[in-house]
Amino acid sequence: MASKSKGNEIKITRVYDAPVELVGEAWTDPDQVAKWWGPRGFTLTTHGKDLRPGGFWKYTMHGPDGTNYPNKTIYYEVEPMARLVYDHGGSDDTPPLFKVTVLFSESKGKTTMSMTMTLATAELAEQTRKFIKQAGGNSTWDRLAEYLEVKSTGKDPFFINRTFDAPIELMYELWTNPKHLSKWVSPTGFTMNFFKAEIAPGGTTFYMMTDGGSAKMYGRAKYLELVKPHHIVYTQQFCDENENISRHPMAPTWPETMLTKVTLADEGNGQTRVTIKWEVYGNATLEEVETFIKSKGGMTQGWTGSFDKLEDYISTINL
Repeated sequence: MASKSKGNEIKITRVYDAPVELVGEAWTDPDQVAKWWGPRGFTLTTHGKDLRPGGFWKYTMHGPDGTNYPNKTIYYEVEPMARLVYDHGGSDDTPPLFKVTVLFSESKGKTTMSMTMTLATAELAEQTRKFIKQAGGNSTWDRLAEYLEVKSTGKDPFFINRTFDAPIELMYELWTNPKHLSKWVSPTGFTMNFFKAEIAPGGTTFYMMTDGGSAKMYGRAKYLELVKPHHIVYTQQFCDENENISRHPMAPTWPETMLTKVTLADEGNGQTRVTIKWEVYGNATLEEVETFIKSKGGMTQGWTGSFDKLEDYISTINL
């Protein structure tokens, strides 16, 4: 979900591993914007763009079901690589839904994007939060991270973010204590059981996920780095019940080994932003890499389900 804020505002913060010039160009160049703007599965056609105060951006978003969504944005403030203020959600025939202020700042080669959406009332802000979550709107900013990674390194990883109502120390515990991790990390409809779990640098885990019926998936992880309370890095492989490496039971061309990087950021007010970076690790065939890239929609669905379970689990903990 988007970060909570007071009253009629919705705030979103993301940190991108790219200089502000690259991020700014990705936001303002129509050809680049078309590579990432919108929820996963959407494409975009720009009909005209005049990036200046009083200028406009007219475009159509094309949904995966073929539905077209015409949009017209009016720019109020434009400070290249630093600040944009514009309205959002309107068209030639409908008024905008809210005003957006986006700030960009660079530190040590990374760019922080701070976005504020301002609505007329707190009630409208809450309705918009729910709509953004339901529509997968925040995957837009994950797609931007992936686009910047491709542009910078040539690699095409998967990103997903969410902000949770939990302090960072607790969130780290929820990721590193097997008792907690087993309650939420499995896909929706599945439960998880650890046969062994040493979540420490160099440690390994071996587990099973099941739907309670015939579906069973075994896996193992090796922890490469843990920096409390900010970073967790581990590799992950499917295996059989004897812990021998196997393949994804429903995707035989899925890569053998995946690398997961978890970054936790304190957003204040008892909230923590979780950023997942998932990428192919070690030797992989071109077919396996293509399978990974084409599966990002499914990855979004899978991690979203796990994050929903994590939100529910947090609500049961006495903070």
